[in-house]
Amino acid sequence: MPVTVLLVDDEPLVRAGLRAVLEAQPDIEVVGEAADGAAVIPLVRQLRPDVVAMDVRMPLLDGIEATRAVLRTVDDPPKILVITTFENDEYVYEALRAGADGFLLKRARPAEIVHAVRLVAEGESLLFPASVRQLAAEYGDDGGNRAARAVMERAQLTEREAEVLRLMARGLSNAEIAARLLVGTETVKSHVSAVLAKLGARDRTQAVIAAYESGFVAPG
Repeated sequence: MPVTVLLVDDEPLVRAGLRAVLEAQPDIEVVGEAADGAAVIPLVRQLRPDVVAMDVRMPLLDGIEATRAVLRTVDDPPKILVITTFENDEYVYEALRAGADGFLLKRARPAEIVHAVRLVAEGESLLFPASVRQLAAEYGDDGGNRAARAVMERAQLTEREAEVLRLMARGLSNAEIAARLLVGTETVKSHVSAVLAKLGARDRTQAVIAAYESGFVAPG
């Protein structure tokens, strides 16, 4: 089955460019478009896309609020990939904190766009981990988020789960973590699932953000 994508951007040329790049791939299908975040929820419910590629800044409802709305109101929500002009942007970090699974630069090369959509859909690795670290270092609470610290303390991760979370924060995939720890991939998947459940995180991006915000992992 192809990865289905909903494109949300107020610039028609951006949507057209993304559609052309993505639909050139046999395993990706663009199922719809919208010009503003305000249209996202009804389209997500109607089309059930795997991934929403959404501009972070739009005139009526921006990508941050649209992300929150989708995750709050849609059962089994799609992965959300926010699109931005600037990599080092506080809006991007706020979108990640709100629940977005990754971000994509508008100037990205076609191969990078395709890779981002596939990676976010698979959910087994962190997209642009170095950039997420930089964003956390600049805009995060750097261990000062009491709520994040409380969640981390309540989680009571085992020593192996904590090790897996640190490797997740470095951007390692499940297969790479398995090779590093000399265990099977299924074992790593079990540890990742346990980490997400204990942290109340919907995916590894949110778990890594929580790790940075709580001070469990230093973003620098």
